[in-house]
Amino acid sequence: MRESTYDKFPSVSVPRSQGACFAGWDLCVARLRRAIKERATQRTVLVVECYPGAQEEEILRELAARLSPSLIASACKAMIPPPQADALVAPFLGGEDPVFGFRCDLTLDQFFDGGQLARWRTEVESARDGLILVIGCGARLIARGDILVYADMPRWEGQNRFRRSEVSNLAADNKGAPSHLQYKRAFFVDWPVADRWKRTMMAEWDFVFDTTSQASPKLAEGEAVRRGLDRAVTRPFRLAPFFDPAPWGGQWMRQVCGLNGEAPNYGWCFDCVPEENSLLLELDGATLEIPSLNLVFWRAKDLLGRETCARFGGEFPIRFDFLDTIGGGNLSFQVHPLAEYIRRHFGMAYTQDESYYVLDAGENASIYLGLREGIDREAMTRDLLEARSGKMEFPAEKYANRFPAKKHDHFLIPAGTAHCSGANSMVLEISATPYIFTFKLWDWGRLGLDGRPRPIHLDHGLANIQWDRTTSWVKKQLVNRIEPLAGGPGWAEERTGLHETEFIETRRHWFTGPVAHHTQDNVNVLNLVEGREVLVESPDGAFDTFAVHYAETFIVPAAVGPYTIRPGHSRAGGQFGTIKAFARPEKTGAK
Repeated sequence: MRESTYDKFPSVSVPRSQGACFAGWDLCVARLRRAIKERATQRTVLVVECYPGAQEEEILRELAARLSPSLIASACKAMIPPPQADALVAPFLGGEDPVFGFRCDLTLDQFFDGGQLARWRTEVESARDGLILVIGCGARLIARGDILVYADMPRWEGQNRFRRSEVSNLAADNKGAPSHLQYKRAFFVDWPVADRWKRTMMAEWDFVFDTTSQASPKLAEGEAVRRGLDRAVTRPFRLAPFFDPAPWGGQWMRQVCGLNGEAPNYGWCFDCVPEENSLLLELDGATLEIPSLNLVFWRAKDLLGRETCARFGGEFPIRFDFLDTIGGGNLSFQVHPLAEYIRRHFGMAYTQDESYYVLDAGENASIYLGLREGIDREAMTRDLLEARSGKMEFPAEKYANRFPAKKHDHFLIPAGTAHCSGANSMVLEISATPYIFTFKLWDWGRLGLDGRPRPIHLDHGLANIQWDRTTSWVKKQLVNRIEPLAGGPGWAEERTGLHETEFIETRRHWFTGPVAHHTQDNVNVLNLVEGREVLVESPDGAFDTFAVHYAETFIVPAAVGPYTIRPGHSRAGGQFGTIKAFARPEKTGAK
């Protein structure tokens, strides 16, 4: 394996940001104190609106100690009691199911007691002099305020706080509850509710609080943050990846991505999942971490393109992530829901169609995909049930095709197709974004990293398996459907998928010299699948040259238009390769 050139902390540099970001509690509060003084009034209402997962108690403690407010109004005191909130969200949590619920349509005001909200509004309005501090998730329901600070929280850090038993869910008292149940509640309730609320006030942020690192909070001017989001949609950029171990995890990413942690393996990397990843903004030498989904909320048309934006709204529909089983084990044998099923059962607008692009492969690498010809459907169902009960090992190869996998193979996996990556495969997963909707059929009899069996969802899985996707159909439709499209001196373009039932199109380019691309008003997501480094450039100098290293995923916003990709060194030698994904026009995509 090669020496790591993978950048784990990519950022977007924000111009004209001198003096726009402050690190540490003392400097953060000094900037707020200056903003209060600049108002030159005897009464100031400072509203600190918080995203779920932010440590409201800590933020309040630090601000109160340094600002000495004359009145403190904590939004949590106006919320409905936790048992009432639990009852409110219960219909969306799927009962005893440990993973799946139904995406809620609740709004933040439903988590508040009308009487308490009115009381606190009156108390704030009645306060005559000094600093009035209103803080918490829903603080702006109490007062619009004179100064608005938004304490944001990337979802990955929020998940880690669940794991560390540091925070409760929205309006709940469940700190220390099993983290997977807190995550489920956040996914189906907290985050949709908070995102709807966040979008109403982004244009009015005076400051943005980054408390991702609790030891080193940062406060940035709201105008500078918006300018950073505006800049991001004019050029290629990357999101900040995160890595996680898995029961089946491997060792490839440890070296290629330069991971030195103590985890026994690294099975996952979310390299481009805007719902989960962070966007790093460089402001006057400081790095501000915010959820990358903010970019979708703020500049959706420029990022996604007009048609993709109209189709997917406030969501980024394409996901690139890594699944590393080199030196590890098989993924769970699984299936994803059909489009109608995911809408009806989980409230999601589209489903998790996907594909496996093989970045690397070890000895006997393989992909399980589709079913074998002539299998007995009832026998397979019976064996899956017996395996779930622990009475037998499920004989996967008796029922499923197992295809040998080599570097640069591409396996297409439309929803409803039984599949999994086998051991010794390094997969770049290119898929639609609803990323938790995996119905495990069989998990090889192993335990999760927490020492407990991982959930098996046979009822959902058996309801979605497409039993007619058998060997001959799979070979023809889903394995290496490579179609040459165009070429020129030093380059060639191929279509590699995805299947006609999936809305994502993928194109692979092989090249030894510059290649011209155009977004066609459609967001492009790319990964450098071969070669050490390439340079992404604007033919008219609209953005600075952007360097991309092996295995890095990058986004080219729809608004960019034309761009070129060329080898990074004049004497680099060898062949380079990129894989590019974009949403097909709806008339030819999945319905």
